[in-house]
Amino acid sequence: MSYLIKPCRKIQGCLDLRGDKSISHRAVILGSIAKGRTLIKNFSLSEDCQATLRAFKSLGVKIEKKGKDTIVIYGQGFSGLKEPKQAINLGESGTSMRMLIGLLSTQNFESKLSGEKSLFKRPMLRVIRPLRLMGADIKARKKGRDEYPPILISPANLRPINFKMYIASAQVKSAVLLAGLYARGTTKIYEPVKSRDHTERMLKLFGADIDVKGKNISISPSELISPRKIYIPGDISSASFFMVLACLLKKSCIRINNVSLNPSRCGVINALKKMGADINIIYKRKNYFEPMVDIVIKSSNLKGIVVAKDIIPSLIDELPILMVAASLAKGRSVFEGIGELKVKETDRIKSMVSNLSRMGAKIKTQARAGKETIVIEGVNVLKGANLRSFGDHRTAMSMIIAALCADSPSRIDDVKCISKSFPDFLKILNQINKL
Repeated sequence: MSYLIKPCRKIQGCLDLRGDKSISHRAVILGSIAKGRTLIKNFSLSEDCQATLRAFKSLGVKIEKKGKDTIVIYGQGFSGLKEPKQAINLGESGTSMRMLIGLLSTQNFESKLSGEKSLFKRPMLRVIRPLRLMGADIKARKKGRDEYPPILISPANLRPINFKMYIASAQVKSAVLLAGLYARGTTKIYEPVKSRDHTERMLKLFGADIDVKGKNISISPSELISPRKIYIPGDISSASFFMVLACLLKKSCIRINNVSLNPSRCGVINALKKMGADINIIYKRKNYFEPMVDIVIKSSNLKGIVVAKDIIPSLIDELPILMVAASLAKGRSVFEGIGELKVKETDRIKSMVSNLSRMGAKIKTQARAGKETIVIEGVNVLKGANLRSFGDHRTAMSMIIAALCADSPSRIDDVKCISKSFPDFLKILNQINKL
């Protein structure tokens, strides 16, 4: 069902966002295999995280819901997961599938991972390959040089490996770390570029035998103990949409409370600051397992920047909304080495170039040193247009933000996909929209 977006004059208000999606996934996973009861507050309401919850219920974990965003997990301990009675349907959640491949490859029962049609297009060999080196028995659907869901995992005794990652990926790293909890010895991982470290932080919180020194990580077999209570800070990826909108609309100012500002996720903040964004960070709990801040952001005169390929892992999910910011910034912006965007829920290079071009943005793709690059020349105004979500939540939300800054109304073909990560998105927009 299509959705009409009318231009917005300014936004103002104070926001409290639902918990970070990445952290919520990991809290469920580790809470389920730990000893003890874990109460998780401000849990993400996204469809992806609901898929992870359903998966662990099917694996025999007792999970209770307390109110709208609080859950209680009764951990089954190191060897307490049970064989699922049928294939585990993970919806459209690539994060759930990639991390579960790592964990379930260590179990003494057979499991099958499935999902919706879009998940069957997500490549999995990058996760499966290192797990097979550890001795995992994993079968997947082969197509070309890659492998795809559904995934069949049979029991196997895993051995430790020294794994040098060829691409920075928090999901691949997480799968290997989860397998390393059960392997017979110490597993070592070497990252080319530091990727999100939510898994490492959560493992430490649960008492795992893990050591992190820069880009080198080692983990040994560990029984996890519940920390009893976890508060999930707000999602920086969700916050980024409102941050960019506040920058682009005159006389706007918003405050976003209790946001996770993990050092490996600061890319969007750093990029916006380099563009000239008026951002003030107020630290609340620096020593919590995830740093938590309030963010105050005001109208700003943005300028173009170069986003180098080595910082892409720190803002991969925020690239679409940063492209919207660049489209209305003064001067040229260059986003280097963004090929990873092709293997998200849709090809986000294609979806963003197509939509922004319809709105009059000067955006094009280039190949530089064999790497996919997007170049954007800022324009003074975007035009209202008929837009497409391509079934992708981040494309849809980014284009709604662009449409709110346009000179005339726009219409987007689908907003249902937004529930995958941010079901409250439109509701919050209406609360802060000052027509």
